[in-house]
Amino acid sequence: MALMESGEMYLETILILSQQKNAVRSIDVAEYMSFSKPSVSRAVGLLKDGGYLAVDGLGHLTLTESGRAVAERIYERHRILSEILMRLGVDEKTATDDACKMEHYISDTSFSAIKAHLKAHPMSDASK
Repeated sequence: MALMESGEMYLETILILSQQKNAVRSIDVAEYMSFSKPSVSRAVGLLKDGGYLAVDGLGHLTLTESGRAVAERIYERHRILSEILMRLGVDEKTATDDACKMEHYISDTSFSAIKAHLKAHPMSDASK
């Protein structure tokens, strides 16, 4: 099952929430994303059917190995693209909003080149 942008966003959200709390439930995802409970329920079902997510008897959501891989890839892109935009002088809200759009569409090749450039040319604290 190929994931769409929305599926990637759900997985990223579950990853973020799992770093903040012991157990993540659909209601937590709905509140974090400001989505309706039925929308989240449908997405959770699709992600579960696709093998990206497991749901236990108490309704706790857990990323599978493949779900975690996708979530971590997207979240890394989000963090790095946000940082680059802010270093370029973009305000934090705009940078994070734009990074959220870019993270789903940038190619692996371009993102790898950005990471390599940042590693080779780190910015000093004075230039931030």
